[in-house]
Amino acid sequence: MIKNGKIHNGKQRYKCKNCGRQWVENPQNCRITEETKKIIANCLLEKVSLRGIHRITGVAVSWIQEYSHEIYHKALLTPLSSKKSPMTIEGDEMWSYVGNKASKSWIGLALDVASRQRVGYPVGQRAQREALRLWQSLPPVYRSCAVGYTDNWKAYRGILPKTRHRIVGKGTGKTNHIDRFNNTLSQRISRLGRKTLAFSKKLENHLGAIAYFIHYYNSSLL
Repeated sequence: MIKNGKIHNGKQRYKCKNCGRQWVENPQNCRITEETKKIIANCLLEKVSLRGIHRITGVAVSWIQEYSHEIYHKALLTPLSSKKSPMTIEGDEMWSYVGNKASKSWIGLALDVASRQRVGYPVGQRAQREALRLWQSLPPVYRSCAVGYTDNWKAYRGILPKTRHRIVGKGTGKTNHIDRFNNTLSQRISRLGRKTLAFSKKLENHLGAIAYFIHYYNSSLL
């Protein structure tokens, strides 16, 4: 038996030289306080990695991972909050990946111009059906009444009603708000950065991280 470093709370870790098994003498289960849970939840909104959260809180990475899954799953099941406003939206999409860069996924985003809230955000492959999913993710009142501004991506043309669809260029400023939010997502969610060591291994976690931040962002605007 040899000493093999210490765990997060300073207790000595030991290792068997014959079998390689590791253990801690007199281990104790430590209850995670509500205050610590709140810190972890806030860190998940601030582009902090799981190991970074571990270094901040001293909580085991495995526990943080399970807790983040709970948060993400709840976010996916919660409808987007919104407040009434004139029916004008901006639509756009951004690139990301799950597992490896060959497994591309695209996030469709729709923003209410007046309230600045996100009103739709499907994730999938960038194809005609993803534009359809973005349209279907909008609340019924937006699908019935809203005027939508998008770029010239051809997939939008076959989905959005022609009478209420406005195709505009970047120079018009008509999609400035959604473009700015895309940048915010990249800055606040590490797995959406262009050059990053952080990425999602599972689509559910990818979706959950995005949903969690969007719910937080929308609630801050209420």
